Amino acid sequence: MKRGKIGKFDTFVSLSRQRSIQILIAIALLYALLFTLEIPFVSRKANEDNSEQRERVSHNAQPPSHRYVSGLIFGDTVFDSELYKSAIRAGKTVWEELKSVNPRTVVEKPENQSGSCPRSVSVSGSEFLARGSVMMIPCGLTLGSHITVVGKPLAAQRKVSQFMMELQGLKTVEREEPPRILHFNPRLKGDWSGKPVIELNTCYRMHWGSSLRCNGWKSRADEDTVDGLVKCEKWIEGDDRHAEESKAAWWLKRLIGRTKRVTVDWPFPFSENKLFVLTLSAGLEGYHINIDGRHVTSFPYRTGFTLEDATGLTLSGDIDVHSIFAASLPTSHPSISPEQLLEFSTRWCAPTLPESGVELFIGILSAGNHFAERMAVRKSWMQHSLIKSSIAVARFFVALHPRKEVNVELMKEAEFFGDIVIVPYMDNYDLVVLKTVAICEYGVRTVSAEYIMKGDDDTFVRVDAVINAARNVLNSVSFYIGNINYRHKPLRHGKWAVTYEEWPQEDYPPYANGPGYILSSDIARYIVSEFEMHNLRLFKMEDVSVGMWVEQFSSRKPVQYLHTLKFCQFGCIENYYTAHYQSPRQMMCLWDKLERETRPQCCNMR
Repeated sequence: MKRGKIGKFDTFVSLSRQRSIQILIAIALLYALLFTLEIPFVSRKANEDNSEQRERVSHNAQPPSHRYVSGLIFGDTVFDSELYKSAIRAGKTVWEELKSVNPRTVVEKPENQSGSCPRSVSVSGSEFLARGSVMMIPCGLTLGSHITVVGKPLAAQRKVSQFMMELQGLKTVEREEPPRILHFNPRLKGDWSGKPVIELNTCYRMHWGSSLRCNGWKSRADEDTVDGLVKCEKWIEGDDRHAEESKAAWWLKRLIGRTKRVTVDWPFPFSENKLFVLTLSAGLEGYHINIDGRHVTSFPYRTGFTLEDATGLTLSGDIDVHSIFAASLPTSHPSISPEQLLEFSTRWCAPTLPESGVELFIGILSAGNHFAERMAVRKSWMQHSLIKSSIAVARFFVALHPRKEVNVELMKEAEFFGDIVIVPYMDNYDLVVLKTVAICEYGVRTVSAEYIMKGDDDTFVRVDAVINAARNVLNSVSFYIGNINYRHKPLRHGKWAVTYEEWPQEDYPPYANGPGYILSSDIARYIVSEFEMHNLRLFKMEDVSVGMWVEQFSSRKPVQYLHTLKFCQFGCIENYYTAHYQSPRQMMCLWDKLERETRPQCCNMR
């Protein structure tokens, strides 16, 4: 009986094993069949993705098209200005030539490639003078670099005796005033304080930072130091070593036998017609200046610059230069070519324009060769969630550059990133106003924005603060928001002089400073319409022109002028809406602070 049960059990197990094997075989066949069918599908999908990626990454994946050209219609006979006519004609010629160029066939010039540089540079006083009082530092400075200047301050001219030594960024800009990475200005006579002083500062696009003034008092050791050295050492006026205490107090201390601490008081380090040896060295935290072997002052590095940016040394003023020697210099420069700063990654490409209208459009004025500035904007405030979600849209507006290589690079940049609008005329400062009209045209016709903002490529924009400022205005109200100037007068002399023929009135109309302002869409639409009907007056100062157009519009419909200093004209203030004159590195610093801190903070506080 038991044996029969065992036999049945064995038979059952045997059949179960067979079924299991059959099931496994069926699963294996099914898997093989599915895998065979899946391979072409996956392969096709991967090929499609790779093809799409290659098409996106290729700099000239598609021929030049009108998708990045301004829709504004220019005519060379519309305005009387010869400057306007020549710029439009030249722009048309250059643009037609440019459209037929294959960017791959353009070979970059040798000067755009980093090369080896000498470890030291020296010039005599006569050579320095013959070179326009500029000594080139081919690859900039690096940690431990030092420059020694032997010179002699000259006698005062017109009761003023001073000279300036500057480290300048001669390779960081083209056809612009170079930034002063370090401005060292000893004033022997003529300072407003009536005493000798040394002032140190930086300057970017003609905007000076907060200066460091050394006036003879030693900085406290518990203050912010530079590599452990105080920012300002002590000196005395003349040879009177007891000038800081009365003679009575000095004799009293001697009579009562008080031990006097031995100190060495040095005079002001510069004297007229007296030779000096100045050594400028690059430390870990800042520049250090020794004169005749004694430390005098240290200046911390500013956020906007790095050591390799200092590619030139200049000396001017009341000084006779005997010789200059720079040593421990780097042998290569990491970023001689601005084009090398472009990072062709899809991460920085602009989002596709939405089908419906956007709330805020930001037009950014830029120049063809400002590759570094545009890249910094893309990697900083253009990464804001309001822009990534297309609630706000930002575009660069660039005119054509005299150099063909720059225009070719600009085309490749425009095709790849999708955030550049080329305004096809030859760039000129007096015609910047054309880019502003193009911003209005793009804002009202291409993206149908409710508000149009104008900024510069050295302006950092707090997108959320700007859009909230516009939202706070009642619907159907025409508005003009910015840092408004009232009753400003034209400058009749100097670099920014305006002649009476250009502007006969004594006052400008109310206008917002150019680095950042917002217009309601009806005002922008009026500007474009007046331009196309040839009724728009083009004044060379872009921000004044907009103020003039807004004033004309206000004769048809009331305009609400909203003034706030948070649209900062010079530099940065706490809780800013916009910060101006920000270098590419400051842009990245501001964005980093904005992401990490609970409130906006500036990057030039040190």
